[in-house]
Amino acid sequence: MDSPTAAIPQFRHAVVTGGAGFLGSHLCTALLESGSEVTCVDDFCTGRRENVEHLAGQPGFRLLEADINHPFEVDSPSSVPPDLVLNFASPASPADYLRMPLHTLETGSSGTRNALALARRHGARFVHASTSEAYGDPQEHPQSERYWGHVNPVGPRSVYDEAKRFGEALTAAEARTHGSNVGIVRLFNTYGPRMRGYDGRAVPTFVRQALAGEELTVTGDGRQTRSLAYVDDTVRGVLAMAGSELLGPVNIGNPDEITMQELAELVIELTGSPSGLRFIERPSDDPAVRCPDITLARGKLQWEPRVTARDGLERTIRWFRAHPRTGG
Repeated sequence: MDSPTAAIPQFRHAVVTGGAGFLGSHLCTALLESGSEVTCVDDFCTGRRENVEHLAGQPGFRLLEADINHPFEVDSPSSVPPDLVLNFASPASPADYLRMPLHTLETGSSGTRNALALARRHGARFVHASTSEAYGDPQEHPQSERYWGHVNPVGPRSVYDEAKRFGEALTAAEARTHGSNVGIVRLFNTYGPRMRGYDGRAVPTFVRQALAGEELTVTGDGRQTRSLAYVDDTVRGVLAMAGSELLGPVNIGNPDEITMQELAELVIELTGSPSGLRFIERPSDDPAVRCPDITLARGKLQWEPRVTARDGLERTIRWFRAHPRTGG
């Protein structure tokens, strides 16, 4: 199994906002294992304490319960100031951002601004986690960083799409105004252990349904595509970006496309489930295609994904079998 900690740039003190979330907790783990002191900042609106309980009590790890929509500061037990801030605080699943639309927008705006201010005070490298949703329902395929996107600014999904796009604008303005060392990554459909079974995203939904013997609910005709990146690959890409001086944005994702029907059928195969498929209404503004052009990441970060969809799904299914009560 590939280790996401291999060749991680060395940071003395990393701050991860949203660090108790699915992806944030994997980043905290990788950074701590690489020798960094880590401060995990989370308000637990969607993050879970159990995601970082394996880190509690370890030297160099600190959990700070705070809402980054208000100015915040971090203290280090060893008095080491932060030299890296990873901004991963945001509701990220449809179930969450549709339930908390105003909080999602505020986190992308005020929260990002406060995280940028923390990095500026300490002269730290700052990496903003944006999303492939910045491309909306794209008219360019695959999507390169030069593409400006096709987003409905007032649709239900806009609270997440536009929050992330505004966070990108803030991050770029910070670089132009203050000369700060900042970067932007656009993440594509990351999945893996510690996802919540009811968060509304395709992989945990299909896995949960298959393990329960329920019909897998495929939206629309199932021909819409996504590009699935296993969490270890995404962590490597984010930390490669952290160790660079690129502004970006830089796509971090797996260019191997899969339709939603193919994904559902693969999950059924890998779980050995008797489940069938049930087609349901497709959500408003749901993208028809999603696939990253990762030329920039390959060339500038020497990064590309290593984990196949089959291998990553097998690992994810094992985790869900071992953790049947994954919550909402």
